[in-house]
Amino acid sequence: MLQEQFDFLFHQTADGILIANSEGVIEHANPAVAMLLGMPVEQLFGQQPASVFHNNPALLNLFIRPGEQTLDVRLPRRRLAVGVASSFSDGGRMVLLQDVTEQRDLDSRREALITTMKHDLRNPISAISGFADLIGKMGDLNEQQDHFLHRVRQTTSKLYEVIGTLTDLAWLEAGMPLQHLPFDLSQVIDSATQRLNAIAKEKHITIALSVQDPLPRLVGDHERIHTVVYHLLHNALLYSEPERVVGIHAWGDEREVYCSIADQGFGIADDEVELIFDRLYRSKDERVRDLPGGGLGLTLARRILLRHGGDIWASSNLGKGSTFTFLLPAAKASPSG
Repeated sequence: MLQEQFDFLFHQTADGILIANSEGVIEHANPAVAMLLGMPVEQLFGQQPASVFHNNPALLNLFIRPGEQTLDVRLPRRRLAVGVASSFSDGGRMVLLQDVTEQRDLDSRREALITTMKHDLRNPISAISGFADLIGKMGDLNEQQDHFLHRVRQTTSKLYEVIGTLTDLAWLEAGMPLQHLPFDLSQVIDSATQRLNAIAKEKHITIALSVQDPLPRLVGDHERIHTVVYHLLHNALLYSEPERVVGIHAWGDEREVYCSIADQGFGIADDEVELIFDRLYRSKDERVRDLPGGGLGLTLARRILLRHGGDIWASSNLGKGSTFTFLLPAAKASPSG
């Protein structure tokens, strides 16, 4: 039964598989690797990697270098694969090739879009901000004029900061594909916490972690989920008074994984709780409006989670704090997106 399952996966997977024995001779090559390399399977059987891959140094290195290795491998027809290699206890070696041409192309286009938006939008916004500064230096302003000038500066600052987030949101809503790889949410939480430690220390806020060990693994785009945790934790720190506590709690079972981030900050009015995930929505609370932000972070977080088959919600008491909780399907479930 196990052999039948292996044979099915070996022949049906879109990833290329090469297996060499302890003598370094290729014993197995699946149809996918033959297509990726543009070589008939028959040309690979019984060959030493050095004889068939002498013109592909990266692929050859995956067989030669000891231990686990990950390298980019050039394929025919200007395609690209990520190659992963590992050794067996008997001295044999397996190499897995995954075609990432389209994914790398999408990443490149996304970076180009972000760069273009930053240049084409941030430059005029910077000019507006600069003219506002010049107005302030031209002479005394009355109280109303000074108030309007402050609003111009505040608005340009918010616009400048949300351009990258707006690009990410447009990219997601256009249906661009996400990665679907196993990852550990606890590592994502640790990474986001480390990035925001400086803000927490500056405000003398304690970040209290309570993470189930082990957490069920997730499948998805870990960088996008990092964005979710980062935005939620950043908001919790930003909208909290100094010397408070922000708590992060993560738990789960075989079906779902949950994460909640709770603060002792400004809180949200009852009539605004259902609106905070709307695009560009900003609270009427003057304390919130006086802080940087463009009302896109929660929208982006919700969109990312929905693309992963998850969800997010908030509960809050005005003046006492808020709790944001999200869920994601565990790895055994079938995530959407």
